[in-house]
Amino acid sequence: MIKLIDLIKMAGMELQNFKIHCATGANPTPLEAFFDGAFRQWQEHQNQKNFQCKQVLSLIHLSGQRWLFAGVFEVLGVKHGKWKSSPCYYKYATRELDGLDHLTGKAIVEFNKTFRASYLRGEKYADQLTVVAIRDQRMTIGDFPGFNSVLLSYVMLKTLVRESHPSWRTALFNVSGVYLITDTKTGKHYVGSAYGGEGIWQRWISYAKTGHGGNRELRKLLRAEGKNHSQHFQFSLLEVCDLNSSDDYVISRETHWKTVLRSREFGLNKN
Repeated sequence: MIKLIDLIKMAGMELQNFKIHCATGANPTPLEAFFDGAFRQWQEHQNQKNFQCKQVLSLIHLSGQRWLFAGVFEVLGVKHGKWKSSPCYYKYATRELDGLDHLTGKAIVEFNKTFRASYLRGEKYADQLTVVAIRDQRMTIGDFPGFNSVLLSYVMLKTLVRESHPSWRTALFNVSGVYLITDTKTGKHYVGSAYGGEGIWQRWISYAKTGHGGNRELRKLLRAEGKNHSQHFQFSLLEVCDLNSSDDYVISRETHWKTVLRSREFGLNKN
């Protein structure tokens, strides 16, 4: 099997004084940020001065020993401080290097990382990065998995809406029903519904755009906690209905789920 560093060299790029970033994390995960086209910005915020080097070779954890190659970035500078949009204290300026489009988001790397460190000296570990597959297309969110398997972070929802993902749009455009928004930071629920000829896709577009979808309690929550708190929202489906279902029927099902989940007493619903 070929090494990732050899493929990078074959593309005409020589790495010197570089680090390997084994990216993990949450809210959003690095993979979600990659799908959203925002991995570079996600990586630039660091708790420590982790990129004291010229270049960063970035890997995103998939599962087990498998990683996704996310590109090579030139380090341009760093600022120290505290930003409202992030709890991190070091903000780097970086530039993704050109010439690796045939590998970025496509090369699946095997790396048996048995330790916690995530910022590794490239010269020591580069030979351990083995390419086990190269995808035909850049990795992105998969096709619609079925109504019973819908579970989306806010970042993933934004990506689906921005890309108008065909299979997701088709499936959710043609059904009304009851959905659940969970604040993963507090565990509180918001039960909502789409009816009156409006499919769940159309309803969720408004959440993707604003974070609160016009809901009073969610708007109030984001005013109190900051707009970025929407990154803690998780979207799922409780029940789907035919678009021809009456408004009264869908509303009755929404009321049922509010009662089941006690979302008025302990959650984010107020009616």
